Amino acid sequence: MDCGVGSGQDCVPTLKGLEDVFQNIFGVVLGIAGITLFLLIIVAGAKFMMAGGDEKRIESTRKTLTYAIGGLLLIILSYLIIKFFEFFTGANLTEFVITQP
Repeated sequence: MDCGVGSGQDCVPTLKGLEDVFQNIFGVVLGIAGITLFLLIIVAGAKFMMAGGDEKRIESTRKTLTYAIGGLLLIILSYLIIKFFEFFTGANLTEFVITQP
């Protein structure tokens, strides 16, 4: 159904529209997290190459890299936990669905 301008149709928002909203938000958040982690790893690599043997800068770089990898592992682990519960309960936890009576 096309509800664009000039379509001539009367489109009323319903609760089913929230499914798409939540899926879009989830996709955007995961995309931003992935880009941020990638950039943090690139920045840490550049900082490490420019440290020049300075222990303080190397330690700062190690912390940045540790946090970036920790964030990546947290995202992967949370997805695996959701899939684990989905497998054992049979409930579809990776799709947001509103059931209407």
